[in-house]
Amino acid sequence: MSNNDIIVSLDIGTSKVRAIIGEINNGTFNIIGVGSADSEGIRKGAIVDIDQTVQSIRSAVDHAERMVGIQISEVYVGITGNHIGLQTSHGVVAVSNEDREIGEEDIDRVLKAAEVVALPPDREIIDVVAKQFVVDGLEGISDPRGMIGVRLEVEATIITGAKTAIHNLLRCVEKSGLKVKDLVLIPLGSGQLALSKDEKTMGSVLVDIGAGSTTLAVFESGSISATSTLPIGGDFVTNDIAYGLRTLTDQAEKVKLKYGCAFMDNAAPEVTFKVTRIGSNVDKEFTQEDLAAIIEPRVQEIFQLVRQEIKRLGYSELPGGYILTGGTMSMPGVLQVAQNELATSVRIAVPDFIGVRDPGYCSGVGILHNAIRNIRVRATGGNASTSGNSKKPVNRSKQNPAAATQETSSQKPGFIERLKNMFSEFI
Repeated sequence: MSNNDIIVSLDIGTSKVRAIIGEINNGTFNIIGVGSADSEGIRKGAIVDIDQTVQSIRSAVDHAERMVGIQISEVYVGITGNHIGLQTSHGVVAVSNEDREIGEEDIDRVLKAAEVVALPPDREIIDVVAKQFVVDGLEGISDPRGMIGVRLEVEATIITGAKTAIHNLLRCVEKSGLKVKDLVLIPLGSGQLALSKDEKTMGSVLVDIGAGSTTLAVFESGSISATSTLPIGGDFVTNDIAYGLRTLTDQAEKVKLKYGCAFMDNAAPEVTFKVTRIGSNVDKEFTQEDLAAIIEPRVQEIFQLVRQEIKRLGYSELPGGYILTGGTMSMPGVLQVAQNELATSVRIAVPDFIGVRDPGYCSGVGILHNAIRNIRVRATGGNASTSGNSKKPVNRSKQNPAAATQETSSQKPGFIERLKNMFSEFI
């Protein structure tokens, strides 16, 4: 098993940092290792303490390394947050090959052309995603390689982020002793993994409910068209339990994970548990119904806010409905509450790989899915991906201009001498 066959994703969340190791073997992909650590230094999806975040990353990576027995040096890092922005762009180039066959270089150039947009000084391009290519006026082309044409155009989505958030994230990973292979927008990777082709084409919403935030991504016509982040998630349910039961937050989290139910009708009155109340040494007994009475209103509020945010983004009813993922979706009863509040088709997306069959792993596996998709495009077509990050500079061998001039000047006399000799024979 060579290191070239191994790819690693890093999902830095509010409650957990997860490192997932994937192996590509003869065209097939498998998850071979998972490392997880409690996340410190992250609040509502944003880094607030670099040193604590670095420690969490190291713990998760060490855990994954011990499981598989290899050393991790490069990772694909997921990024999300309310600083992410999408904007459409258009690029046009002339096909450079003499036979007018569109190659990888032409796709690179047209994506670079689409990347030329006016950005504020505090913004940075994360990725350029091609929605469709146009060859000599023919629209709807997903992969133009090998086609014959004169004019190549691309309709693309530019994904941008705040420079401070991007650089802080990169700094944390690099201080952990890891090299960042690429940044991947988490909703984009999760959408490619969790949504079917028809759902992405007809229009659907991916809702990732994490601990500190809820990320929404709208997919239409086969690609991501809008994204937004709400500062509310599973931690708010934990806080409500802590207030409602008058107990510590750590104990409230344990109770939520073990006995939590988001739908009152599914709660069992015979299931009981005890918690130590703040300011008292005596444990008090509660039922699962008591817990559900606290959890259900908060979960209802989360989905009400999701629906309002989708309307604010300009979407009403999307045929594909809502696809739910994230760690909070593991709680029983959340799906029923979502169906009642969203009043449309709703399902929970779970990665179909051994060891990560949990909605909480959808982000990490989605990062790998995005990376593999780009690697396969490179393997079949050339040196770059049509949907990958094209902002990185290409290393070109720079030739010394003076040396080039000397070289051409040394060639010219030889050519003139040969001409003189040729004409002298006739004279």
